[in-house]
Order: sequence, then structure tokens, then C-alpha cells
Amino acid sequence: MDKTKAIQLLEKYFLTAEEAATFLGISKQALSSLVKRGKLERVEKGQMSLFFKSDLEKRKQEQAILRKKYRPYT
Repeated sequence: MDKTKAIQLLEKYFLTAEEAATFLGISKQALSSLVKRGKLERVEKGQMSLFFKSDLEKRKQEQAILRKKYRPYT
């Protein structure tokens, strides 16, 4: 497997912590809290944290439901 293909696979399935926070519309601290509470799983490689895109998409849907339930007027 060449480097280009490996990078494409990484970009297809994973987001960095910063990208994940932006995707969810939350701060990096809130993202860290989700990990600590077991709401999101991360993969660590050295000092790099990666998040599965599929997990983030699922969490984003859950967030929309929770916001509608607990903040119906916002």
C-alpha cells in the first residue's frame, strides 16, 4: 500500500480531535469529556487522538435529539 492510499483511508474513516470537535460543534474540552464519560471512543497513536467518523456521525444525531428534548425552544 502506498502512502497516498493510506492517507486516503485515514481521511475516509477518521478525524483528528480538532476536526471531531468542529464536526460536532463543541469545544475540544467537551470532546475530551465525552471520551472520559465513555460516550465516544478514540484511537491513540503516540500523542495523536483519532476518532471514527461513523461514531461521530452517530453522536451528532444523538446530540440533535437531546437538544430537541432538553432545549425545545432554542
